[in-house]
Amino acid sequence: MSNAPGPLVLIEPYAHRGGGHHQHALSALAATGASLVIAPAGLSEELRPLVRSGARIAAGPDGAAARFLLSAARAAELVSAAGRRAFASRRWPRPVRRLPHQITLLARCLTEAAGLRTARRRAPHSSAVVILSASEALHGMAAWLGGVPHLRFVHEVVTTEDRPTRWLGRLARQGEKQVVALYPTAAVRDQMTAVFPCLTGQVRAFAVDDGRRLTAAEREAGRSAFGIPAEATAVCVVGGWWPYKDIATIDAALARITAPLHVLVCGAPLDDVVLARWHRQPRVRLHTVPGPVADQVLRLVYGAADAALVARRPGVGKESGLVMDAARLGVPLLVSEHDPALTARLAGQPWVRSYPAGEAGALARALDGLSTRAPARPGSSAPAVLDLYSAAEQAAFFTDTYARLIKECR
Repeated sequence: MSNAPGPLVLIEPYAHRGGGHHQHALSALAATGASLVIAPAGLSEELRPLVRSGARIAAGPDGAAARFLLSAARAAELVSAAGRRAFASRRWPRPVRRLPHQITLLARCLTEAAGLRTARRRAPHSSAVVILSASEALHGMAAWLGGVPHLRFVHEVVTTEDRPTRWLGRLARQGEKQVVALYPTAAVRDQMTAVFPCLTGQVRAFAVDDGRRLTAAEREAGRSAFGIPAEATAVCVVGGWWPYKDIATIDAALARITAPLHVLVCGAPLDDVVLARWHRQPRVRLHTVPGPVADQVLRLVYGAADAALVARRPGVGKESGLVMDAARLGVPLLVSEHDPALTARLAGQPWVRSYPAGEAGALARALDGLSTRAPARPGSSAPAVLDLYSAAEQAAFFTDTYARLIKECR
């Protein structure tokens, strides 16, 4: 009998919830060795690069139990969607308006369980089973229905459990002993431990460092691709414009800048009305690259920029893949002070300029300052500042943590 370790099983139950850095981390982890990526909901566009890279992928459920769980999840999501339409009016009491979102939590739990059942069937002797974008609720229920101990990354808390969902959670409370929750930031950990004090968890950055820093040739190619002169100043705004992004402050700041600035916008969704306004700004030269885009294109965008601009609303504490991108690629960073923990970690770094979150005047001054006093490029030590590990180190962490979990479950 072979004593070789089983595969590292990575479950992506709903890949659309992640962004570009999420896909990068998945690709890097899948390349570490004998990995199996399970997508119970089927092959999405976000996962197609993995197919081209040769990763082993189980697209869809495997086994009768997994198929049943996924069918139940889809039915629950249909009910949730109908409920959101029916109870959208604020005339309904708040518990009624929240009910469809509770059903969404159940749907996600069932989808995760389908992935775990598939893992149990496809890789019964796995070295680790990791849900890469797990729901913020029903942790024990997912483990109980899935029949597999696992690690689960909880990226943010969008919906908390109401009474019906808490009741379901209590039915499977023992299942929480088969789970280790991983929180990308301390802020997410604090939110979760306040609600699930008995759930074992720890802080662990999700993003990984593949060691592929931008080269001088790539930076030159990026400038050439967008027609940006070598002496011009450019910033990039990467990623979809989600509600936690502070696009309004960027909008106001661009109206106040006094020095010419090239702005590269890459991602989806974007707001065409705001982009049209930026295009009309006299000192702004706008370059738009609608996303999602391939990694090679994203590297051109970052390569063309003198700095990456990250603007978030005050109090947002989830991990910023864009900050991680800046560290791993070697791009100077202009970032809002939205998260005190992140601000403290980046304080004093020569490759970082920060500004008070929500203050357009401060951001405008920082943008103007890029043309006269640009930040240094991050050195090779920058990833360590953010506890950004290599894919191999992340895989080893998963394996070691899972081994301890299995031992405790016996």
